[in-house]
Amino acid sequence: MLEACAREHEVVAVITQPDRPAGRGQKLRPTPVKEAALARGLRVIEPTKLKPFVQEARALQPDAFAVASYGRILPAELLAVPPRGAFNVHPSLLPLYRGATPLQTALLDGATETGITIFLMDAGMDTGEIVLQERTPIAPGEDYGMLHDRLAARGADLLMQALALARDGKPPTRPQQGSHDEIARTLTRPLTKADQLISWSEPAHRIVNRVRAFAPQPAARTTVEGHLLKCVRARVVEERGAVHLPPGTVVGTMTEELHVAAADGGIVALQRVIPQDKGAMTGAEFGRTVLVRWYDGEDPARFD
Repeated sequence: MLEACAREHEVVAVITQPDRPAGRGQKLRPTPVKEAALARGLRVIEPTKLKPFVQEARALQPDAFAVASYGRILPAELLAVPPRGAFNVHPSLLPLYRGATPLQTALLDGATETGITIFLMDAGMDTGEIVLQERTPIAPGEDYGMLHDRLAARGADLLMQALALARDGKPPTRPQQGSHDEIARTLTRPLTKADQLISWSEPAHRIVNRVRAFAPQPAARTTVEGHLLKCVRARVVEERGAVHLPPGTVVGTMTEELHVAAADGGIVALQRVIPQDKGAMTGAEFGRTVLVRWYDGEDPARFD
């Protein structure tokens, strides 16, 4: 978004979060937005509180705000500063999947479609009138990282279109429309480490959705045969009824995959994993080099 704005408009300032401690050494680290802005010679402002920042924002005399993944609620006084409005880029088909984690939550839900919405911000959370909206399918194997990068690029294009509409005045908009139940059902929240935990007592498709939602980082976590590991890529082999084994039991290996029993007799293929204190490897490599007990080449029906 920043790079697109800098190419096509005069960026009077870039507002980003303050440097935060990161890594094992907990050294202060700038946001990627700050690094990109400084590399372009742009002015960077890192307000710790937004209400006191309103006067400084007025002094900048911006025509518009372009907001993407800022992570903080903008007060009404700040939203009133730009005469052309504050344009937010949100990766969902609003009013569905409002909130902080629209992509991850859509993947957790097994959604097959999402999109990009450019809307004018108001005092609510992702409730402003829509300027532009575009739908896109979610591919079966697409994970959070893939979807994020694809929608970020498309979102930048749509943001430029919205700002072009605003050059001659307020762009055409429409109110958000949707059923109360569907809006409430898809409302998102910040996700925690508990959300990353795979339970083998879940159906196979839910386990795979959880892997997709947190890949490649921070990655879903689980235990297989007593070994802790992160799961980076997985697929559903059988949804239900394929085996009669306790959930979490290793069924066997196939090519580069490790097959594990899920709820209702389903099978999940772990394709890419990161065992504790080890590097990334295929599921089959994990079975051969880490597991004490594994069933290479066995027919799953043997365990019925």
